[in-house]
Amino acid sequence: MDSLSFGTITFDWTFLSALLSIVVIDLVLAGDNAVVIAMAVRSLPKEQRRKGIIYGSAAAVLLRIIITFFVAKLLLVNYVKLAGGAVILWIAVKLFVEDEEAVATHHEGMSLWHAIRLIVIADITMALDNMLAVGGASHGNFFLLLFGLTLSIPLIVFTSSLLSLLMDKYPVIIYIGAAILGKVGGEMIMTDPVIGRLFAPGPVLRYALEGLFAAGVIAAGLFLVRRDRAKLEKAAQSRE
Repeated sequence: MDSLSFGTITFDWTFLSALLSIVVIDLVLAGDNAVVIAMAVRSLPKEQRRKGIIYGSAAAVLLRIIITFFVAKLLLVNYVKLAGGAVILWIAVKLFVEDEEAVATHHEGMSLWHAIRLIVIADITMALDNMLAVGGASHGNFFLLLFGLTLSIPLIVFTSSLLSLLMDKYPVIIYIGAAILGKVGGEMIMTDPVIGRLFAPGPVLRYALEGLFAAGVIAAGLFLVRRDRAKLEKAAQSRE
């Protein structure tokens, strides 16, 4: 990534092509972030969901702007993506369990600030590739960089709001969302420089393992949900 300058708005082909590239990058890469936000606010009271989406997205994008200055080198550091993938897998399982319990008990199980904290952690962890792509497309123009990262706010807010509503109507989307996050976490782990040097996984093996991570998130989530329900039932029986 080039060293950043404030940049100028010239409307020549170089500027406009970079602008178009950034818009496409935001459109393509906003989906994964929208999934985790929608799942994070799923168990909030409906009147707080929009606040959670807006505050969480804004805080995450602000941190993106700061971190983008360092992300090009950060992605090359050993274990960074490995650790990030593990964090995403943990968040995926946690959100799946909380959403499943909210559906089963018909009550909200997460506070607004708890949801925002998960959104920020997951977004920053998942957005490394997004930040690198936007940073590269901006060619050192700070205006383009700021535009690209700011544009992601309305895209993610709209997509996550839509997904949150769909999850209310079709709870099976929770399973799909958890699987997507599991796949993202697996992809980060498999593309860590250390894993690449030690195992050099080819495309087929990488995709198979990503699918395994996706299924593993759902399996782990279901196990924890059933374990918690068994504990509650046992406690209820002991009180009778």
